[in-house]
Amino acid sequence: GGAGASRPAPPDSPTAARSPSPLTTRPARAAAAAMAAASRATIAALDAARLSPSVTPAAAATIPRPTVPFPAISPRGAPADGWGGPEAVACGPALSLRPDGCSLRARATTLRLPHGEVNTPIFMPVGTHGTVKGIPSEELAEELDCRIALANTYHLGVKPGKAVLDAHGGLHGLMRWPRNLLTDSGGFQMVSLLHLANITEEGVTFQSPSDGTTMLLTPEASIALQNAIGSDVMMALDDVVDSKTVDNERFLEACHRTLRWIDRCIAANANPDRQSLFAIVQGGLDVSSGGLREACLHGLLERDAALPGFAIGGLAGGEDKGSFWRVVAQCCEALPAHKPRYLMGVGYPLDLVVCSALGVDMFDCVFPTRTARFGVALVTGGQLRVKGARFRDDPRPLDPACGCAVCRRYSRAQLHALARSSDSLGPQLLSHHNIAYMLGLCRRMRSAIVAGPGPFQAFVRGFLNEYFPPEGPQGPVAVPRWAAEALAYAGVDIGPDLAARVEPEGTPDPDTAALPVVAPDWTGGAAAQTAAPP
Repeated sequence: GGAGASRPAPPDSPTAARSPSPLTTRPARAAAAAMAAASRATIAALDAARLSPSVTPAAAATIPRPTVPFPAISPRGAPADGWGGPEAVACGPALSLRPDGCSLRARATTLRLPHGEVNTPIFMPVGTHGTVKGIPSEELAEELDCRIALANTYHLGVKPGKAVLDAHGGLHGLMRWPRNLLTDSGGFQMVSLLHLANITEEGVTFQSPSDGTTMLLTPEASIALQNAIGSDVMMALDDVVDSKTVDNERFLEACHRTLRWIDRCIAANANPDRQSLFAIVQGGLDVSSGGLREACLHGLLERDAALPGFAIGGLAGGEDKGSFWRVVAQCCEALPAHKPRYLMGVGYPLDLVVCSALGVDMFDCVFPTRTARFGVALVTGGQLRVKGARFRDDPRPLDPACGCAVCRRYSRAQLHALARSSDSLGPQLLSHHNIAYMLGLCRRMRSAIVAGPGPFQAFVRGFLNEYFPPEGPQGPVAVPRWAAEALAYAGVDIGPDLAARVEPEGTPDPDTAALPVVAPDWTGGAAAQTAAPP
């Protein structure tokens, strides 16, 4: 991946010549230097204390929590109509945030958007073409109580196209959706359709995979399409690089281009009073001091006044999990506490729990519905492959702990028969259940966060014990080391029983050998109790 990506281009380089570097102003340089110093001190303290064989919980409690300075940011003030009480903050003209609770670094907030309130942490089902596959809009809104869903700008621009969207008053009217929408800008297609794309400073030209026609998606065109879609949250067009790419110059180019494009996106937004624009942090897997992620963060934070929220992009592409969580942690450390943080394309249940502990608010992924189409149900403790013969005569619901319509009305045996047939009802029912599972997981996690650090840590331990049980069919199931490291970094005490089952440390992946190694004290205890909130 991009773990060893180059530093930002010097002022006399071709890349920097096209636009001023985000770190050329004196305040920005001072903030960057302070961030680098804080990062180095924190990493040094973590390495010195947590790698020591004599480390104790008391010693771990003295490890400084990372406090990363960034360009001066002040909240816009309370919402004009007084919504949310004295703690609510207006993130932008069309988005307000109320903090409802925090546990260590995990956050529970309420976002007020034009089509209703959204409680976080939240998982957003993906309806790429304006519909979640197999799930009617009324079912998604009324039965599943989904408050926000995702659609894709590029695909909607190809079909049905801007004229149809305009004729229906936007996507809300076209899909008869009464709640909030978030639209991806089309940037991800630079990865998924790379073989059909040509990326330049002007924008990206896509060749249609269906009829071969071309479409130029510029920052201005992406925002114009999203204005026509009428999404409540719009994503800026960014230059996205596959996280496993080994071309450091490509990461450098993409990072700086993302910063140049955000200015064009801000200027192009015709509806800032009702559509909130989020910027996307890029920079590959480079979490080094003064590296690409840090440079992108500083550049975007200098534009904070025009940005109601931020997203973490460029992940969920198959990179190693050690690099993945370090990028998430670095971004959450630097992003403003009074604005939402969205981790793009991430939706495995374990990832949601770990990244919420690190401070993420919003998630999306096709995983729950895509895996349903292969006959897999998400349940408490893992997954059920309902096509398996062992479910042929099983009268139980998919998940006894789930109260969704599918679990109330259908047995595993009936779903087994449907999944093995050509009937489309099977995948539809499993999609309904899997979305219900993901939304329910977020609700349970939110309740634990609001209840405080103790209940939240108990929730995390319970989740890990369900997914990685101490007595599996083939013995104890190991806890992934990356998850344990990330949770320890977030101050979560997983307890001695789970700590004893953490995967043994292996040889570092060559792509991550240059990253700082954070080896936590698995005994937990005092460190978890003294960690500062985000």
